[in-house]
Amino acid sequence: MIPALDALQRLREGNARFASGDRCLETFPGHTERDKHLDGQNPFAVILGCSDSRVPVEMVFDQGLGDLFVIRVAGNIVAPSQIGSIEFAAEQYGVQLVVVMGHSQCGAVKATIEQLLRPTDRQSPNLRTIVDRIRPAVEDLLDDQPSLDRESLARHAVRANVRASVQNLRHGSEIIEGLVQNEELLVVGAEYSLESGVVEFLDEISK
Repeated sequence: MIPALDALQRLREGNARFASGDRCLETFPGHTERDKHLDGQNPFAVILGCSDSRVPVEMVFDQGLGDLFVIRVAGNIVAPSQIGSIEFAAEQYGVQLVVVMGHSQCGAVKATIEQLLRPTDRQSPNLRTIVDRIRPAVEDLLDDQPSLDRESLARHAVRANVRASVQNLRHGSEIIEGLVQNEELLVVGAEYSLESGVVEFLDEISK
C-alpha cells in the first residue's frame, strides 16, 4: 500500500519522463512481466480518465502492468459504475489516491458546449446521458463568464468538468466520503495537455 502523496509523486515523475521522451518502461511487456501479475494486482493509484484514444493513461504516466487501476469514460464523468469501481479499488486493494484526469480538446466537453449553444433533438439518448453530466459545470461557467469565446470556453470547461467530477466523487458515496474524511483516500483533479504531454494537477497539494 502506497500513501497518497507518495503515489502522486510517482505519477508526477512518470509523466515528466513521458513528456520529455525519456520513458523507462517498455510499451509491450513480455511474458515474464505478465506472469508476475497472474495471482493478483496491487495498483498504487486509480485514474478516472477520458476514453480519448490520444490519452493512454499508463503511457502518459510511464507505468506498467499492475500499476494503475484505470477507469475510462468519455468526458471523465462520474456515474454509479465509476463510483462502484473506485469503491472496489479502495476496499480491495487499499488504493489511497484517485486522480480525475481531463484533457485539452476534449470532444465530450465540446459536444456539451455545442448542445448548450445550439440545442438539437437529434442527439442520441446515450450520448445525452454523458452531456447531461457535463452540462452543469459548463452552464455555471457560461453564467459566470458569458463573454468567453468558444475556444476559451472549451479550455475553461475542461477544468470545470474535472473539478465537478472530483466533487461528485468526494460526496457521491458514503464509502468514498468516509475514506476522504479519515484521510485514507485522496481525490484530486488533473488535466493532460495533448500539446505538451504534461499532466497538471489542479489541486494545491504539498508533501
